[in-house]
Amino acid sequence: MAITTSLIKELRDATSLGIADCKKALDQTGGDFDAAVKVLREKGAAVAAKRADREAKEGMIKAIIAADGQKAAMIEVNCETDFVTRNEDFQLFVGELRDLALDFESDAMAEGVAQKITDKVATVGEKIQLRRNVKWDVDGTGSIVSYIHMGGKVGVLLELGVENAATLESPAFKEVAKDLTLHVAAAAPEFLTRDEVPSDKVEEEQAIFRTQLVGKPENIIDNILTGKTNKFFSQICFLEQGFVKEDKVSITALLAEKGKELGDTISVKRFIRYQLGA
Repeated sequence: MAITTSLIKELRDATSLGIADCKKALDQTGGDFDAAVKVLREKGAAVAAKRADREAKEGMIKAIIAADGQKAAMIEVNCETDFVTRNEDFQLFVGELRDLALDFESDAMAEGVAQKITDKVATVGEKIQLRRNVKWDVDGTGSIVSYIHMGGKVGVLLELGVENAATLESPAFKEVAKDLTLHVAAAAPEFLTRDEVPSDKVEEEQAIFRTQLVGKPENIIDNILTGKTNKFFSQICFLEQGFVKEDKVSITALLAEKGKELGDTISVKRFIRYQLGA
């Protein structure tokens, strides 16, 4: 079969690879278009293997929320350089993966999109990996909201619960939901409540506090230790943190205030925060 310029262009359009690579593949397969595509895909696999040990900490985080707010997913896709991150083709590819994310359970997506990533490695020419994915379904009456910060460097999912389904359509509820995702992005809480903090982490902090209190009168050490421990919890636990827009008000107090305004009870069921490369 004659290897024409138009055939090379058609293969290039189909694979997004260079003219030289496309011509070589067509030469190798005697002008068989489908076979050439296969050769180039295999070349992509070779490129991916060659770059498997390269560090990939750039990239993007994206999230998707089902139209009814009852399902959501978030992914982190890494590449090696900021140059690729800013490439429109890469951004569209991450968007394509994001659109598929509701079809995969948490931490189970990478295998399902492995071939797509291998093909994209051949196009981009550097390592690409789906580092992690999470998928949630609402438990009970509530909704999931998301926020992507700094062009995809930080991503947040947050599930809120209510008692009255009508509350979910309230502009005031939607506003507080958005504010809470902004808070998670900015304040980076590690836990929802103090009950979730591992005991060894608390003991480690208290050991540091006790060292700081050496020499203090014994009768005040316990009170100071309690105060320092409470402050520690207020720094790492979402519900005890001061709201980023009004730091004198805790998240718990904010939820109570907004719930009273709405005539409902608002609770935070869970949250997750992705930081690119972290």
